[in-house]
Amino acid sequence: MSCMLCDLSPQGLCPERDFKVEHGGFSDTPIHCLKHVLGTRSVVTSGPPESPLQIWRIGGDDSDVIKRTACIEASTGSRSQRKVAPSLSGKPCVLHASQVNDTALTDLESHRSLYSVDTDCADRVSGLEFVSADEFVVCSDRGHLWLCDVRDPAGLQSVASPEQEGLQWCMGLKKRHVHTDPAACAVARLSSACQVLVTDLRSPRSPLCQAKMTIHQDAPCLDFMTVTWAPALDQCVAVSGFNGAVHIYDTQSWGPAATEAEPLFIHKGHRMSHDPDRDRDSVVVTTHVWHPWKPRTVLSAATNGSLHVWDWADQTAVHR
Repeated sequence: MSCMLCDLSPQGLCPERDFKVEHGGFSDTPIHCLKHVLGTRSVVTSGPPESPLQIWRIGGDDSDVIKRTACIEASTGSRSQRKVAPSLSGKPCVLHASQVNDTALTDLESHRSLYSVDTDCADRVSGLEFVSADEFVVCSDRGHLWLCDVRDPAGLQSVASPEQEGLQWCMGLKKRHVHTDPAACAVARLSSACQVLVTDLRSPRSPLCQAKMTIHQDAPCLDFMTVTWAPALDQCVAVSGFNGAVHIYDTQSWGPAATEAEPLFIHKGHRMSHDPDRDRDSVVVTTHVWHPWKPRTVLSAATNGSLHVWDWADQTAVHR
């Protein structure tokens, strides 16, 4: 079932009926990304290139205000939006980067820099995630992967590179829980040519498995390209950002050599939620996220302002 945030449709999610504003605040710059810092009442937001990261505190029981408490200035010459990854445990901090050579870890209380990488690589960062309390993985828009342990003086270590150059890439990290052994994590990299490479961080030099997807591309944009692992399903990934659909795949059937993959399910509802005066084919899904414990529930949004919460079933099983 698919639902849209709309105050006209009685079958959709309606603000007056289904949503209650508990806390709110205002930003004087656009917000492109918002991340909650585990174990705190703080969130970190990023905006356009060269704008600062903003740290906000969600009001307590005696206040409904989300108040900005600090800013972390962008590095000089940042040419893209900064990616943000909050700490998984321990002292609250945030990892942030717009390009590989300005990757830094900042303490949220003192605003002091705790770590910065030592590299000349100026590739744009398309993905940034902690794999443990002290280790993180970085993906560049050219598809290169780096692994870094902030306790290791050796710093950033290149672990994987794509065979094909000239494409844009993003990543999704699979980890089971906060204290997962970093070696047990897997990274899915999605290219602008609709190819997914799955890398096991225990043996990152060659893909664990990969697949080529037949997806009609309206206008692939790195800022919209998204690949995510289902947290409550073992080997499923979802892909979006190429058109008005979200595609779901089972990686268990993939092998080390690239073969064409068939989706388990395609959500096309955003194209049905179009403005009659607007071209339906121009709608592009901007992002999606899995429900943390409902295995087949996904939330997605698109350029036409639609917000959908939907469940899916394995369409391939029907024909077996």
